[in-house]
This record gives sequence, C-alpha cells and structure tokens, in this order.
Amino acid sequence: MKQKKVWVHFHFFSFLIGVVFLLSGNAVYAQHTSPKPPNLSLLITFKANNQRLEQVLDRISNKGDFYFSYSGTIPKDSLITISVQNKPIREVLEMLFQGKADFKDSGNYIIIRSTILHLSIIPEKIDNDESRFFISGFVVDNTSGEKVKNASVYERKLLQSTLTNSDGYFKLRFKGDHKSVLVTVSKEAYRDTTMLFLSAVNIKPEGYTFSDEQNEGYRSPTNRVEKFGFARFLVSSGQRIQSLNIPDFFANSPVQASLTPGLSSHGMMSSQVVNKASLNLIGGYTAGVDGIEVAGVFNINKQSVRYVQVGGVSNMVGGSATGVQVAGVLNTVLDNTNGVQVAGVANLIKKQVTGVQIAGVVNTVGGSLTGIQVAGVVNLLKDSLKGVQVAGVLNHNYRDVKGVQVAGLGNLAGKKLTGIQVGLFNYAKNAKGIQVGFMNVADTSSGVSIGLVNLVRKGYHKISISSNDVMNINMSLKTGNANFYTMLIAGMNKSNTESVTSGGYGFGHDFLFNKRFSASAELTSQALFLGLWDYPNILSKGQLNFQVRLRKGLALFAGPSYSVYRSDPNSKVMEGFKKNIAPSNAHIQSANTKTWIGWNVGLTLF
Repeated sequence: MKQKKVWVHFHFFSFLIGVVFLLSGNAVYAQHTSPKPPNLSLLITFKANNQRLEQVLDRISNKGDFYFSYSGTIPKDSLITISVQNKPIREVLEMLFQGKADFKDSGNYIIIRSTILHLSIIPEKIDNDESRFFISGFVVDNTSGEKVKNASVYERKLLQSTLTNSDGYFKLRFKGDHKSVLVTVSKEAYRDTTMLFLSAVNIKPEGYTFSDEQNEGYRSPTNRVEKFGFARFLVSSGQRIQSLNIPDFFANSPVQASLTPGLSSHGMMSSQVVNKASLNLIGGYTAGVDGIEVAGVFNINKQSVRYVQVGGVSNMVGGSATGVQVAGVLNTVLDNTNGVQVAGVANLIKKQVTGVQIAGVVNTVGGSLTGIQVAGVVNLLKDSLKGVQVAGVLNHNYRDVKGVQVAGLGNLAGKKLTGIQVGLFNYAKNAKGIQVGFMNVADTSSGVSIGLVNLVRKGYHKISISSNDVMNINMSLKTGNANFYTMLIAGMNKSNTESVTSGGYGFGHDFLFNKRFSASAELTSQALFLGLWDYPNILSKGQLNFQVRLRKGLALFAGPSYSVYRSDPNSKVMEGFKKNIAPSNAHIQSANTKTWIGWNVGLTLF
C-alpha cells in the first residue's frame, strides 16, 4: 500500500508541473482514418419506424463512420418513419429535412445547417467606374422583414467582406474595373443568399450555385482556434462572427501582410484565406499557410500550416502543422504535428507528433509521439512513445514506451516499457525493458531493473537469513525479479572477545529448474566496520547457491563462494574488533588483497 501511495504522489506532482504551463484544456486523442469517398456520396440501406430524428442520424453516422455537426436549430425530437435501399446519404438527408437544411462535407464530418430562415439583400446604391465598384444596402429577414445585424456580406473571388451594422446596413468597395460582382450574404442559422450585380443593375437568379472546388480540404465543423487559449483575446468579435457566418468558405492567395489581425491586406476576409506567404508585423489571423509565415509577435491560423512558421512570441494553429515551427515562447497545434517544433517555453499539441519537439520548459502531446522530444523541465505524453524523450526533470508517458526515456528526476510509463528508462526514479506498469536509477518501480517486470531499490509489486520481495565463512549472520532484502534482483545486506560476526559488522549491496540472477529446485548466482560487496573508517575494508563475494523450496514462502539454500578482501595491512584495528578477516589458507594477491574459497548457507522467506 505504501508503494502505491508513493506512485500516486509522484503522479500528482507531475500533473501539477504540466498544469502550470498549459494554457487551455486537456488534450484529446487522435484517431487515424483511411481516405474514403465523400460522406454525402456514401450509399446506405436502413429502416426507421417512428424513431426520433436524433436516433436516426446516429444510425446513419455509425453506418458511414463519420460524425454530424449541427448549426442552427435542428428538430432532433421529431419522429421519423423511413425506409431506404442503397441511396446516397445526401438524398436520405434531403428526405429527412425536406428542404429545411443544407449539408456539406468537412473531413470526417457532415455539417447540417438549418435553413428555415431566409435573407434578402435590398440594394441602396450601386456605383461603378473604371477604378472602383461600390455597393451599399440592407440585409433583411424574409419572414419578419426586420433588418439583420452582424451578417457577413462578401465577394468570394475579390476577397472583400464586411459585417452589417445594428441597422442591417452594409457597404462594399472594390478596386478596379469590374463589369459584375457576385455578393453573398451569410448569417448563422440562415440560408446563404447570393446576388449578381451587373454595373448599376442587380439580378437575383433563382437557384444560383457556385463552385466550391477551391474550398475542399480547408473546411472545419468548428472554429476552435478562436476559442482556445489567448487567441480568443486577440481575434476581434467581428472576425469571430464572420467565422460563424461563413465557416466553410476558404480561398487561396499568394501573399498577405498585416499589422494586427484586424488590419490586414485581406481585411475581414483574412481568416478565410490560405496564403503562400504571410508577413505579420505584430500578428496575423489567416485560414492557413502553404509556404512560409513570419510574425514579430504572433501567428494565428484557423486551419493547417505547411513548411515554415516563425513567431516572435507564439504560433497557434487550429489544424495540423507540417514542416518547421519556431516560437519564442509557445507553439500550439490543435491537430497533428509532423516535422520540427521549437519553442522557448512550451509546445502544446492536441493530437500526435511525428518528428522533433524541443522546448525550454514543457512539451505536451495529446496523442502518440514518434521521434524525439526534449524539454528543459517536463515532457507529458498522453499516448505511446516510439523514440526518445529527454527532460531536465520529468518524462510522463501515459501509455507504452518503445525507446528511451532520460530525465534528471523521473520517468513514468503508464503501460508497457520495452525500451530504456534512465533517471533517479523510474516507473513502468509492465517493465519488459531496462530501468536504471536510484529507485525503480513496476507492477510487473520481465526486464531488468538496475538501482539501489527495485520494487516490483508482482515480483521479488524476499528476505534471506544466512551464515558464511566470515559473518555468523547476514540478512538480505531481495527485490526485483528472477532475471535480475538487487540485495541490501547487513551482517555481523560477534564473539566474546571480538566482533565485526558490515553493510553492503549486491545483485543476482535465478536459474529456475522447476517449481521446487533452482539456483542463483550473486555478486555482493560489503564494507566492514573494524572500529575506524580511516581505511575502507571491503569484502566482495561471488556465490553460487543451490535452492530447494520447502513450502510456499520458505526455501533452503547453500553453495560455494569466492571472496576478495581488500584492506590496509598497516591500518589500526580497534580493541574488541576482529583482527583477522581472511582465513589462514587465503591466497595473498598483494599487500592489501586476499582471496579464498568459502561457503554460504541460509533460508529465504517469502
């Protein structure tokens, strides 16, 4: 029970270290899925009789191995009766919602957006010449006739956008000579409305559609980066509203520059644009990077980043990061990281890492790590390690370790260790590798633990009481397993006229023949106290013991030994202490070394 408490305290200590440096919630686990056709194109067959809509959607998502994400008000409690045979999921959803929702693929999600509410654009002024195109007007709710505030009004190709004010009013200016512009208005819980403006004439075509090919791969069911850590303080309320209104529109641009997230060459559309090159004097907020991004202070990306990203203070990525990411203080990635990541203080990854992580203080990974992780203080890994972890204080891995853990204080492997742990304190639930430290702890062990104290909960906890040719009584505490166990030894030889006491350390290996008979090979070293410590008196022994099990928890052993005794022949032995340690037939190797063959016999308990 004491051992378990020590582990719990150490586990809690490591948790506190991690919490100090985490700027947001716990990491979540990543799950890899192989490529598959668009979810809306998958064919399904099923029946439902008077079931709630929510249950029907759960069945569809389970069959297609994807998730639904909802936007707006969805009547989940309505009762559904339906029977379909080998039909696309899009067609089935159209049958279920009867034109009151639209559907879009986004990775492993299908986004269902309520379209019960409809918008209209009422133009106020349209003006154009050879250098500009100007449009102003109002956005209204078709049902109530009320003006709609905080609606996003934008042109997809020219990447210009704005939000309606509290009176539903907007105005857009486009530089250049444009014969027409295509303006879309979007608002959370409303169906998108698109109008084509031809010079001073506007046309609202029925059922107008446009291509989404450029948007594939950049859609997201949520704008999580805006809600994570300090990003929610750096991104303006207008940009957050824009993301809610048009969550799945993204465009590409060769370059962008910004002073702050609100002052960008792409204006309000910056968070919807993926750039080849992005330069942010103070900080920027973009959809993603497919090249290089540099900021004096911070970079914030809604989606993924590839190749190179450098931030003077921090980088925050809502998708994955591939390539090189460098920050003076903090790197945060809400998906996977593949490449090299360097931070002055911390790297925080929600999912898995393949590559190299280097942090001045802490690395935290919510998934697995394949590669190298180096931290000045602590590495925290929620899944398995295949590679190397090095920390100034602590490596804490919640699952398997296949590789090397090296720490100044301790290493923790929550599941199986098939590699090497080196630290003052090492723990593995199932140790199949090598542990080297002052104290090594495991629940079960079939590997090797090398340390002053080795505790295996389902291993050796044995006490041996023995006598040999030097000491009348020796007591040894053996911990570890049959492959490798360590011994703490105390001995005494006392007569009426003289005595000697000793303390030492040793290790051994058991050869198991069957349940009753075994043998052990042991090496021990003991310091003998002869009244003074002016010169070390060291007795080293190699001994081979043959053991027979008398009953459960009790064994008898005996065997030969080979002793090497080193002492200073001129050192003074105090009165009352034994003067002759080596027997008279000992072989003199040198002035201070003697060797001889002796014996050992005793009992082992437990």
